[in-house]
Amino acid sequence: MELFEKLKVMRQAEGLTQMQLCELTGINISTWKSYELQRRKEVSSLELLKITTHPRFKKYTLWMMCDETATECGQVSPV
Repeated sequence: MELFEKLKVMRQAEGLTQMQLCELTGINISTWKSYELQRRKEVSSLELLKITTHPRFKKYTLWMMCDETATECGQVSPV
């Protein structure tokens, strides 16, 4: 699964709308939509940091970056 696809899966697993996620992270809604609509397949490192450092989404960092989980460390997959 590509990173831009993982972002959508993560958002849906958290039960958030696109707007809610953007409000939480400070990511521009048009940027987020471009990821989910696959207009942009490369995710900005700044946007990725906004997600991986947010307390609600930190648990998905290892999965997003390496396709791995470490439940003993609280690192899980949303799928």
